Amino acid sequence: MKHIQKSIQWWLLLAGVATALAACSAGGEGIVVEDAWVRPSPMQAGNGAGYMVIRNQTGQDDALIAVRADISETVELHQTMQMEGDMMGMQPVESIPIPARGSAVLEPGGYHVMFIGMNADIQPGQTVTLTLVFQNAGEIQVQAEVREE
Repeated sequence: MKHIQKSIQWWLLLAGVATALAACSAGGEGIVVEDAWVRPSPMQAGNGAGYMVIRNQTGQDDALIAVRADISETVELHQTMQMEGDMMGMQPVESIPIPARGSAVLEPGGYHVMFIGMNADIQPGQTVTLTLVFQNAGEIQVQAEVREE
């Protein structure tokens, strides 16, 4: 009986150490995505946009190079820019840089994810799954809240 108790104590100790190590590494290194949200199109079969804050907690520069989602026919990375005069416009970009130990803010009027040809009727309060593809970190799935902000 003592042998079984010692084995159980040993396994509990190992499980505790493994849990502590996982918690430390999750908070210390990697890509962290915060406040992901999607704004639906006001028109049927229109376009939508996605926003979030991406924090790079590694010592290596990274970049968001693609986003996948099943809510639209096409998903592109875009940047809002000042065009001629006071006109503002959007244009696709190949990637969104995320510096080492820095962040990238995807927000209205700046970098954002463009959902072209929305094929899902999403409503405020719902969540959608986005797969973010990074140059170095690989793929990260996030849940984005649908808002009308």
